[in-house]
Amino acid sequence: MLHIGIIGLGAIGQRLIHQFKEHPEVSIAAICDLSEVLVRETAAELGSVQVYTDAQQLIADEKVQLVYVAVPPKFHHAIVMEVLCAKKHVLCEKPLANSLEEAEEMAAAAKEAGVVHAMNFPLNYGEAATKFAELINGGYVGELRRLQLTMNFPEWPRAWQKNDWVGEREQGGFVLEVGVHFIQQTVKLFGDLINIQSRLEFPDNPISCETGIIANAELTDGTPVLIEGISQAAGHEHIGFTAYGSEGVLSIENWGDLRGGKTGEDLSLLSLEGTVPHRLIDELVKAVNGEIAEIYDFEVGYRSQAILEALRK
Repeated sequence: MLHIGIIGLGAIGQRLIHQFKEHPEVSIAAICDLSEVLVRETAAELGSVQVYTDAQQLIADEKVQLVYVAVPPKFHHAIVMEVLCAKKHVLCEKPLANSLEEAEEMAAAAKEAGVVHAMNFPLNYGEAATKFAELINGGYVGELRRLQLTMNFPEWPRAWQKNDWVGEREQGGFVLEVGVHFIQQTVKLFGDLINIQSRLEFPDNPISCETGIIANAELTDGTPVLIEGISQAAGHEHIGFTAYGSEGVLSIENWGDLRGGKTGEDLSLLSLEGTVPHRLIDELVKAVNGEIAEIYDFEVGYRSQAILEALRK
């Protein structure tokens, strides 16, 4: 049984709590949040669980083997470094840190600590992204001609995620919060980005995050990559990650849909029937048990952070 401690009980942290609860090889041993009310409410739902409002006390809890860090990005570095100092396994929310320097230090410390260090990049564990990767690796689009990421938001922050930081320039914005998932997919499937040129649009308020981005870059083989996004605009939310190739086009749309077509055909919704993605919690358990697992470690987080910081300047 893997005993997990959770630091951060906001909207993101609550999502994984349900997955942890349902897994037969995982037990939530302790939870922590600065809000004592939130800690008590969550503990009442979980049953027998140790509660803390001090992260250091949870990290020091001898029963906790793996710490899930689900606090805002500004606090990732300090908490994760404490976890690594304690030689405990760690799962960190994305993005890895609040600066490239912090991300680099965390990746180096994780490697030296000799523990499991993983990032929560949930797109990897969805059916659409799993099938996308299978088809790309199987040559569905032929020779890659272009990658394009499009992000449109009528409102940012979205109604369900309004808080003190996600709409601010320091550690929020849709490029960081949403773009990171697809930057990681790009790194995973196609390699690093180089020659990044980015133009950002900001509101008059100096604290608020970007309202637009137009950027271009290249894969290391010269394939062009286009990234564009806008918020506070009419229409519906739409996110598209598209690979254009010599033989076809393949696109992940709005996280869960996959559209594709061969050259000369219309794009159509592709069936995901029979696609069996890996599950994050299963893979964490495997990794802690010393088995081969599909996890995305802090090195992947650092490489993604380097691209994000270049995009966000």
